[in-house]
Amino acid sequence: MKVSPIILVALAAILFIGSGSIFTVDQREKAIVFRLGEIVRTDLTPGLHFKFPFINNVRKYDGRLQTLDSRPERFLTSEKKNVIVETFVKWRISDVGNFYRAVGGDPRQVDTRLNQYVKEGMRTAFSKQTIKELISVGRDKIGLGLIKDINELGKGLGIDIIDVRIKRIDLPDEVSSSVYKRMESERERVARDFRSRGKEAAERIKADADKQAEIILATAYEESQKLRGKGDAEAAQTYASAYNKNEEFFAFYRSLDAYRKSMGAGEDLIVLEPTSDFFKYFKKQ
Repeated sequence: MKVSPIILVALAAILFIGSGSIFTVDQREKAIVFRLGEIVRTDLTPGLHFKFPFINNVRKYDGRLQTLDSRPERFLTSEKKNVIVETFVKWRISDVGNFYRAVGGDPRQVDTRLNQYVKEGMRTAFSKQTIKELISVGRDKIGLGLIKDINELGKGLGIDIIDVRIKRIDLPDEVSSSVYKRMESERERVARDFRSRGKEAAERIKADADKQAEIILATAYEESQKLRGKGDAEAAQTYASAYNKNEEFFAFYRSLDAYRKSMGAGEDLIVLEPTSDFFKYFKKQ
């Protein structure tokens, strides 16, 4: 059976018109439907949609999170010192209609405006911070403050600002050397302070130890003198008791003790009268 060329042309036209009437929106996309150049729909959900061929046209934009990486910029701190700063901004389309009307659907225009606004915000914020504050906690405060302020701009562009962060803060070479020298001087001052306090504590400990040693020696000497006095008293009492029991034996014993002490070395020379009482026990009784 031969098919008429007119039927083939009609079928081709129907297929062409039908394919031009159907379009899909991906879940990662934002879409706008135009009618003769005028926006008629912006609330398209992901899935299959229909339009009138030759009357409606569709434009799609990336609805995912976008990143603006800024180039390194120089800013002055409150100390009038230059710092080199790199930032990034995370944003995405929230109102595709406003997005198209504000920047013609061109993400590069968004980046240009955001970059300019962030730069001005950074310049103002950095002028109120010192380098020390920026290195410690200042960068987080600046980012949070900019998110709040820049969201007002984002609403006018049909976008949401998700995050504004400082990636890196560097010092120019001429500033780095002076900062490092100041940090080195500060560390040396702290070290000297620690050494001084340590020396003071050591002297205090040594003085306390010397004091305790003197107290211990004095206490020990006092105790030894008491013991010695007590021992001498007991010895004297013992001698007295022995003498009272047998005076002659006690005298004999004391004489022998005196002989031993005076003649025991063998090299001593004693000049005494032979008839003296010292030698009375050498005589025959």
